[in-house]
Amino acid sequence: MTRWTFVIAYYNEADFLGATLAALAAQTVPFRLVLVDNGSTDGSAAIARGFAAPGVEVVHLTESRPGKIHALETAMGELTTEFSAFGDADTWYPPHYLAEAERTFDADPRTVAVMALGVDASGQALRRAIYAGFVTKLLSKQTHTGGYGQAFRTAVLVRAGGFSETHWPYVLLDHEIMQRVAKLGRVVYPFDFWAKPSPRRSDRRRVRWTLAERLLYHATPFATKDWYFYRFLGPRLRARGITHLNLRDKPWEAKG
Repeated sequence: MTRWTFVIAYYNEADFLGATLAALAAQTVPFRLVLVDNGSTDGSAAIARGFAAPGVEVVHLTESRPGKIHALETAMGELTTEFSAFGDADTWYPPHYLAEAERTFDADPRTVAVMALGVDASGQALRRAIYAGFVTKLLSKQTHTGGYGQAFRTAVLVRAGGFSETHWPYVLLDHEIMQRVAKLGRVVYPFDFWAKPSPRRSDRRRVRWTLAERLLYHATPFATKDWYFYRFLGPRLRARGITHLNLRDKPWEAKG
């Protein structure tokens, strides 16, 4: 029985998508792979449609409205399995990735989300140990990973409202979704659940919060985090014009 759906929304990722799909092909548990083309013009769609692997049922979707949140919202309709993972088209996932998340979910029915720690090429075992053993337990209701490494009990994600522009039209959608999901159960960061996101986005000024906003996020108690997101951060991002469309920017291409 297939217990997993893995979602990747992509836009002009021809240089990275193939390697990501190859990593997913090596997973040790069967899964449904939902690939959402968000208007690519660089051949990404051909790479996606050429992918096949044993134990992987592939679903191809197209979302013409620009913006990752629209692509993820479209994918929500394809979440028919017990668990759902969301990843990025430029991230490498180890073969045990889904199996480790599944083990963690099965160990405690109160767990509603399993989050992967991002590492570099070295694996960063010490950093993972610090975060998994201390930081994420001390700050268990805060988000310590990005959209490259989030896994959910599907029913809980749907109950929380899922990915939707109506809820959050800005960047940091990976943090905002966790604000809603974390109200419904435990969020855990296992030591052995990790991924290697691409380091290419070094200039993140147009896709992230300020230092003051980030510090206030960590300082705000979970009980008042709705105020933080919907009364404080959202209006500030809107005033600066930082919407989910900024995630389509690829400044490294201009530098090249």
